[in-house]
Amino acid sequence: MASGAGAAASVKRSVERARLRRLARDLFLVAPLFLFLLVVFAAPIALFMYRAVDNDLLYRSFPNSHAALSDWESPAPIPEAAYQALAADLKAIADPAAVAIVARNLNNFEEGYRSLLMKTANKLPSEPPSSWRDTFSTIDKRWLDASRWAILKQDTGRLTSNFLLAALDLTRDDKGEITRVVPERRLYVPLLLRTFEISLTVAAICLLIGYPTAYVLTKLPPRLAGLLMICVLLPFWTSLLVRTTAWIILLQGNGPINSTLQLAGVIQQPLELIFNRFGTLVAMSHVLLPYMILPLYAVMKSIPETHIRAALSLGANQRTAFLRIYLPQTAPGIGAGLLLVFVLALGYYITPALVGGPRDQMLSYMITYHVNEVINWGMAAALALLLLVATLILLLVFGRLVKLRQVIG
Repeated sequence: MASGAGAAASVKRSVERARLRRLARDLFLVAPLFLFLLVVFAAPIALFMYRAVDNDLLYRSFPNSHAALSDWESPAPIPEAAYQALAADLKAIADPAAVAIVARNLNNFEEGYRSLLMKTANKLPSEPPSSWRDTFSTIDKRWLDASRWAILKQDTGRLTSNFLLAALDLTRDDKGEITRVVPERRLYVPLLLRTFEISLTVAAICLLIGYPTAYVLTKLPPRLAGLLMICVLLPFWTSLLVRTTAWIILLQGNGPINSTLQLAGVIQQPLELIFNRFGTLVAMSHVLLPYMILPLYAVMKSIPETHIRAALSLGANQRTAFLRIYLPQTAPGIGAGLLLVFVLALGYYITPALVGGPRDQMLSYMITYHVNEVINWGMAAALALLLLVATLILLLVFGRLVKLRQVIG
């Protein structure tokens, strides 16, 4: 008995060692791919998102000012020590180019700060004639405004929340309390809602067009279905810029569509088909339609025709057989297509920028604007993080609804 138990334990240890060796081998094989994804995908995204709260430049540029203002609260008078500390920080920066970079970063938090800081740095004396307060006020009266110093106190720490607050159309007052911006300056939340509205509309349009198209493709002879599938895939083989430019030509006032309708007597004046929401939806739906058709086609092709025939043989009509038997089986393809189109549409900015009007720009356009034009990486990262979080929340809700439907079903 003892020898049998020992043999069983020895076999168990051998099996465990073999399992560990297989696991180590699998991890070794997967490690290069994991490291590649970490280096070229996850790490750059994480570093970019960190820019939404990173404030290292201003933290290193204004250490004395930040410390001198730590105990100051508006509307109390600005202490002389704060003026003296700011003078020391500006002298320490020294290089005019560095001052310009720092001033530009402060200007991201409040317009006019760049000119104020550049002017002060150029005119600041080595020693004050009387007091640093009088010296700064002589250079520019704006230094007597508490809001300027509130910016220095709130936005010269190691981390800042101002970019994230601005992305939510929030701000901080002189006392540091979070408040909503005035209605006429609320930009990013309405832009996010518009982005979701356009993306959902494009996904719905692609579903309405893609579902019957995929269904017909599954019923055609293989050779004809293959030729039509090539037509479906044509947008993949054409540059996005070329496709968008083609729609500009087609939809413009004197383009082929308006000209044909006028020649046919359908319209008297050209329709406004471009530089508005209609043009944006048409161009984006054309580009994203294959992402709806392909998953639907794959799911429909796997549905046996005997299911419909069985339903018909049991007394169901065509409509009932489609709604009760066929349509539920295509739900995975519908869900996959909607998610693909919706998520891809969220990131579009070239197509809305070229064929849409000012009221049809999406959040991705503002991210590109902050990166390429105003060089405000913090704001761009905050908007990207806002879009990412909102998308993840929507996907989680969608996943919960799908699970709930499966439980109910």
